[in-house]
Amino acid sequence: MVSVHSSQQAMSLIPASVKILVAGGFGVGKTTLVGSVSEIPPLSTEEMLTEASAGVDDLAGVEDKSTTTVALDFGRITISPRIVLYLFGTPGQDRFWFMWDELANGAIGAIVLIDTRRLETSFAAIDFFERRNIPFVVVVNRFDGAYDYTPDEVRQALAINDGIPVMVCDARKSDSSKLALIKLLEHAMSKLPVE
Repeated sequence: MVSVHSSQQAMSLIPASVKILVAGGFGVGKTTLVGSVSEIPPLSTEEMLTEASAGVDDLAGVEDKSTTTVALDFGRITISPRIVLYLFGTPGQDRFWFMWDELANGAIGAIVLIDTRRLETSFAAIDFFERRNIPFVVVVNRFDGAYDYTPDEVRQALAINDGIPVMVCDARKSDSSKLALIKLLEHAMSKLPVE
């Protein structure tokens, strides 16, 4: 017979699951960010771009891109024995955005990754989370050869209110991506109701 105490003790060993989205436009580095921090080999649904996507997917500014996420990216990172983050990278092309509502279900927040060379690809993702009142942070992914704008310049260009954190990271680097996750967790926790 299992005692109440041993059941409670077993439950305390189960880590809390935290779902986070990594979103943004096509080619901004979502797959790269998930892969840079995941402690497991990330699940990726990257497929080769084909002639069928010509005229459908906008490759302006990312002409060298040869693959695209067609469903989601998935990774996991253990923060502590009690907290495990599950990362879901969204597809960036407009034709796959119908999946965003399902992926957002149960998420505590999102990183909206942006490329300053193509700011116009950021507006739809920002609007998605604003409309649903899902906490998010805006993270500028550093691309080689891109001008280094300050977070305040990015905030002004995207008309983001002061309550939403804006920061810069390099999605290729684990430590930099982890800082973005920490900023999101802090922001999401600040939105919790005070008891």
